[in-house]
Amino acid sequence: MKAAQKLTPISYKTDIFVEWCPGCGDFGILAALRAALADLNLPPNKVAMFTGIGCSGRIAHYMKLYGIHVLHGRPLPFAIGAKLANPELTVLAVSGDGDGLGIGAGHFVNAGRRNVDVTYLLFDNRVYGLTKGQASPTLPLNVKTKALPKPNINDAVNPIALAITSGFTFAARGYAFQINYLKELIVKAIEHRGLSLVQILQPCPTYNDIHTKDWYEAGRIYRLEDEGYDPVVRDPAERDSKKVEAILRSMEDDRIPIGVFYKDETTPPYDERIRARIPSYPERPPAAQEIAGEDGLPVVDLNALLQRYRVR
Repeated sequence: MKAAQKLTPISYKTDIFVEWCPGCGDFGILAALRAALADLNLPPNKVAMFTGIGCSGRIAHYMKLYGIHVLHGRPLPFAIGAKLANPELTVLAVSGDGDGLGIGAGHFVNAGRRNVDVTYLLFDNRVYGLTKGQASPTLPLNVKTKALPKPNINDAVNPIALAITSGFTFAARGYAFQINYLKELIVKAIEHRGLSLVQILQPCPTYNDIHTKDWYEAGRIYRLEDEGYDPVVRDPAERDSKKVEAILRSMEDDRIPIGVFYKDETTPPYDERIRARIPSYPERPPAAQEIAGEDGLPVVDLNALLQRYRVR
């Protein structure tokens, strides 16, 4: 009898030296993400990650998968395009709070309307860490971090509430240094059929001297499930009430809830909407269509089109 063959676990580590400031929450997020993908046993060549500009954008270089570093605020539209072109891919989009909710806010909202099966990880340290600590869209009103000459003059965006009202069908919040729990949230987000958000709270030890590791861990954080909270929409008739409940929980200030706020699998994802109009999708998505022959030349015959628009 042959001994059972030991399977080599999938690793997403690269040989590139990880460069973030000591104590940055990004290290915890990287560990959680690698573990989540390993738990899901996803082959690296079946995973694509699109990252924006900022400290969070570097994570694509530290993961063994298809990593694409794109324009400021644009990870979501690139990720959505990739998923629609090749539905077999597991697609992740990664932004910081400035990248995703500042210049990228319009894409954030409109992505929710489509509900494409993409997972969006939002690294939230409440400052622009890469450009020396300006207030990000999630920094509360009247808070003064060390790089600001005066307290923040703008109110804060609530990513969970914005996602739910925009149409995201999964919304969760984690904390960078609860690595195992964050891993579980990322797994749930990837397994969800539809557009998922995981807001990840994290300290920025260099520029945010208010929301530090000690501040987060001074009894402020609690898990929603520990209080019997149920985020799941089981009937379309209860969507609105579940959304209101989730948004109210996300607005808690003195205590910070983490966990899954909202999960709705009764709303059809975008690929099902497309299939209703284009029956061949996703059996023949763009990535599976032949565009060139063995000689490298295009297989599309443009003669009919050229004749139609020929100038006579």
